Amino acid sequence: MIAPRKERAIRTLSLSERLVTRDFGLRDERSATRVGEAHRHEYLQVQLNLAGRTEQHIGSTVRPLGPGQLSFIMPYRVHRIAHPPGSRFFVLSFSLRFLRPELDIDPLDLDDVALERAPELAPFLFQEYMDFALKGRDLTIARDACLNMAREYRDRGFCSLELIRANLLLLIGTVCRCHERDILRLSSEQAQRRSRRDVVSRVTRYLRENLAGRSSLHDVAAAVHLSPNYLAHLLKKETGKTFVELVTERRMEKARELLRHTALRIAEIAAATGFDDEAYFARRFKQFSGVTPRDYRSGASAPRRSKP
Repeated sequence: MIAPRKERAIRTLSLSERLVTRDFGLRDERSATRVGEAHRHEYLQVQLNLAGRTEQHIGSTVRPLGPGQLSFIMPYRVHRIAHPPGSRFFVLSFSLRFLRPELDIDPLDLDDVALERAPELAPFLFQEYMDFALKGRDLTIARDACLNMAREYRDRGFCSLELIRANLLLLIGTVCRCHERDILRLSSEQAQRRSRRDVVSRVTRYLRENLAGRSSLHDVAAAVHLSPNYLAHLLKKETGKTFVELVTERRMEKARELLRHTALRIAEIAAATGFDDEAYFARRFKQFSGVTPRDYRSGASAPRRSKP
């Protein structure tokens, strides 16, 4: 069996270790802590790029990030943005509670929030499908909103957090107005739903191609560029099954296929589907299929259960 390749651990950053205040933080090119490797965080993040051309890696997509463009990062999305010399930018980090105090929802469920309920989440929901750019007066509004937030964040006077939130909503609202047509089109096409189905398809394909190994949730999450807890949540929501149940189902489907269409020995089929022990494989197969591997191969059907 080929030993699984060791992947560098992906960091998950929290607001408490990154920011001075509990729910909001702002950095620019002079104060930003450069995180060059792929990472994720528990909070929402917006970057307004003012100078320097780079690109953003979000999930499994890569999008340009030039002057006047913005990046919107959902909680737990694996991402990376390099900052070349001469870059100028603002990075805004904040909790969902700060953006919408009344929106009582788990960050893992943001994909399911209706646009009508929280339209300011649209850029975060659709960042992997489109680019967000501002120019002219709209870019000036966004830049001035960031300058206002930077001043209030620095001074922290009476109602500073309320003024920061107002400018943050002004920034996001300006982006939404400028890209209204594409946002509404993507919403109507249910792009997020397609994205989740695509993730499930990629997970299924990965498991099918690696059934002989011991693929952990962390291995599969790294392969599809998601955090393990987000992937587990998504799989349960989309398939009704836990990760372990999904892996077992795929292994048993492969075992049945090999039993029907090959002359491989039971021990070889066990190894091909990720089981080191033939006896354990036989027990699991019977639990799943109702008959032993040998009986299944010989054509015996599972015993019928009596009705209660």
